[in-house]
Amino acid sequence: MVFGLGAGTVWAALSVLTPAQDPLEAVSYTFVEVAPGEVKASMNVTTVAEWSSVPVGSNRAAGVVTGVAVSPGDEVKQGQKLYEVGLRPVVVAQGKVPAFRDIGENTKGADVAQLQRMLIDLGYLGRGAADGTARPSTVAAIKAWQKHLGVERSGVVSAGDVVFVPTLPTRVSLVAEVVHRGATLAGGEDAVNGLSASPVFRIPVTEQQAGLLTAGVRVQISSPEGNTWEGHAGDQSTDQNGAITVTVTGSDGATICGDGCGQIPVTGQVSLAATIITVEPERGLVVPSAALVTGADGQVAVIGEDGTRLPVTVGTSAKGMSIVSGVDAGTRVRVPATGSGKR
Repeated sequence: MVFGLGAGTVWAALSVLTPAQDPLEAVSYTFVEVAPGEVKASMNVTTVAEWSSVPVGSNRAAGVVTGVAVSPGDEVKQGQKLYEVGLRPVVVAQGKVPAFRDIGENTKGADVAQLQRMLIDLGYLGRGAADGTARPSTVAAIKAWQKHLGVERSGVVSAGDVVFVPTLPTRVSLVAEVVHRGATLAGGEDAVNGLSASPVFRIPVTEQQAGLLTAGVRVQISSPEGNTWEGHAGDQSTDQNGAITVTVTGSDGATICGDGCGQIPVTGQVSLAATIITVEPERGLVVPSAALVTGADGQVAVIGEDGTRLPVTVGTSAKGMSIVSGVDAGTRVRVPATGSGKR
């Protein structure tokens, strides 16, 4: 038995209020059986999901883009091809120093060490060889790598062959206005944006709703493909126009969308249906909260069919219904009729 406790109705108080009248003194009343059921409360809202991005890599190749190898939001790793310019692959590598020159035999510097680390990770160069100097072993590794790429084995890596980004692996999005099939590149363009580890989820709320969304309240989000993602209400913020938003965070530091984050477009915002669980479901014996009375000693009770007070312990209350213990299922209890009785 599940009582009608869906979203969109009046918010339920989390404490049991003493009825305005004693059912023993009521002029009229009805009877309700104590029955197994579930008490819960929730509200349907809209969650806005959006990726944040920042420029992380610049293009140094000049020519016409002849192919694009990654889709927006793809996670890339060391040596992975991003796009082609004049049929020549442009790959991504980890490094804080952007590509700015050709690297060949005897070239020295931090950019050389970055390239060497990529060659080590790809298995072309022995570990411990990232000393920042392109010795013959580094040149040999470059040639083996170039053979794999299908380009001339020159032993020299052009500035346009590699886009260095600060961290890998990372999700990226090519700047569509700059890098697309047929685009002409001059070199020096911001070409690669790095995306946040996961989209940011926010819920626009009213002031009344914000008061009920304490930190930790569970939020269920419907994904674009129909899955359910779970998170919890986090920080609240108010903009200059007074609009309030609540950030939704994952459980124990996990991302809300997990392996399904690719369902969220990397440009713009997407609105998703969500449910805020304001009162967690609890199953047990259920009575209308109006059937509860409190004696002078503070003992909560229900009134049996014969007028006997039956002490109960109250659990979860929501939407006018309460979980109780201390009485048996099937017990008929009194509920005051609306608008009747003495105060």
